[in-house]
Amino acid sequence: MSFFTFVVNDIYASVARKLKNIELNRLSVEEFKKASKRPLIVVLDNVRSMLNVGSLFRTSDAFRVEHMYLCGITPHPPHREITKSALGAELSVPWTYVKSVEEVIIELKRKGWRIVGVEQTTSSVELQDWSPNPEDKYALVFGHEVDGLSEAGIQGCNTFLEIPQFGTKHSLNISVCAGIVLWHAIQSFISKEGENNT
Repeated sequence: MSFFTFVVNDIYASVARKLKNIELNRLSVEEFKKASKRPLIVVLDNVRSMLNVGSLFRTSDAFRVEHMYLCGITPHPPHREITKSALGAELSVPWTYVKSVEEVIIELKRKGWRIVGVEQTTSSVELQDWSPNPEDKYALVFGHEVDGLSEAGIQGCNTFLEIPQFGTKHSLNISVCAGIVLWHAIQSFISKEGENNT
């Protein structure tokens, strides 16, 4: 690092400050409900942890997901443990509890949604090689923390995604996994929104 780079970085560091919440210009719950959503749905197939469910509400709020379906043993609001990690996002993100993930998938397919399972399978596509078409709409299905997608969930998917990993563990925590996948998924829609605003 040159002396000049060090001095410039030091100047910027002294100027930078943490933004206050009011400066972040976030939507209110009422504004969120009226705002246009990205054509993404999150389907939770037997996710057991309330903290993970709450975290997924929060992530879905951050990326302005259209809807969440909570299926099987997946707990649903109202519950203190969900609210603890959702921080109120369970009030902004529309959600529905349906016991059968198969029923949800059949209905979404009927309405034209592409069903994408996040699971390690013999036909999984690595996440970086998947480019969602911004003209399509996608339902991303996430499974149980240990067992992954149910057989019904697997049978209903059009495509499978896998996040490459380079360590000793076989999988990521579902809330971390969902954050990575959703961030990747919205890139195409952000680009399209930018084009529509020019």
